[in-house]
Amino acid sequence: MLSLRNLRKRFGDIVAVDTLSLEIPRGVVFGFLGPNGAGKTTTLSMAVGLLAPDSGEVTLEGLGPPTDPTVRKTIGLAPQASALYDDLTADENLAFFGRLYGLSGAALKARTSAVLDLVGLSDRREDRVKGYSGGMKRRLNLAAALMHEPTLLLLDEPTAGVDPQSRNAILDVVRTLRDRGCTVVYTTHYMEEAQRLCDLVAVIDHGKLLALGTVDELIATHGGESVVTIHRTTGEEKVRSATPVAVLSEHLARKDVLNIRVDRPDLEGVFLALTGRSLRD
Repeated sequence: MLSLRNLRKRFGDIVAVDTLSLEIPRGVVFGFLGPNGAGKTTTLSMAVGLLAPDSGEVTLEGLGPPTDPTVRKTIGLAPQASALYDDLTADENLAFFGRLYGLSGAALKARTSAVLDLVGLSDRREDRVKGYSGGMKRRLNLAAALMHEPTLLLLDEPTAGVDPQSRNAILDVVRTLRDRGCTVVYTTHYMEEAQRLCDLVAVIDHGKLLALGTVDELIATHGGESVVTIHRTTGEEKVRSATPVAVLSEHLARKDVLNIRVDRPDLEGVFLALTGRSLRD
């Protein structure tokens, strides 16, 4: 669906994206993970034609580069910063974005109602956006990106700073879009979201691809061993093992064991193993 070939982008002395190549299949949720400054947003900007790469190319399957306005019409983008007008209502915001894509009349009204229903804001459609909560604004930002029914949707940190209810609503929308055949590229710092949601995950840092695969493949390759914590009458013991069931069987037979907990590797562990634990500001 989306092909990135040897993309490179430099800002002065900083190489933001460094010979990055990705092939994103049709109809998947593709997780795009990396620390702050890893090159994620720069890559998305090149993927939608907002930034020109210094070298390399971006193409959409069967269509061409996103710099072509006809190709760009097939792409939806919900940026990390809100693209909404606070003094307009939800209806007015979506009507504005819909008209940019050539919608009008009954088709515009029908599409506005459909996306408001999808993101759970139909009952607040006539309220000005400045009165919305952060989660409601995020959901409306997503609705604006869907007005023209894109086949490729790019979401940059769509759940940053929102309440749990809005987060779950956004994840449900993404699943619905995937089930309808939309390809979604999803950047997030919430590893549990990516683990629950994404069919494929790419981890990048310093503009380079570090790992690519399903969540299970990444955990198997980079996640390390499980940690079995055994609480005894005499204290606590931690055992690292690739076969935690065997450790459980061995220790449960002992009379001094109070309880046992198994912590299996997860995507957060993979992320930290690949990108390091140092702070990124």
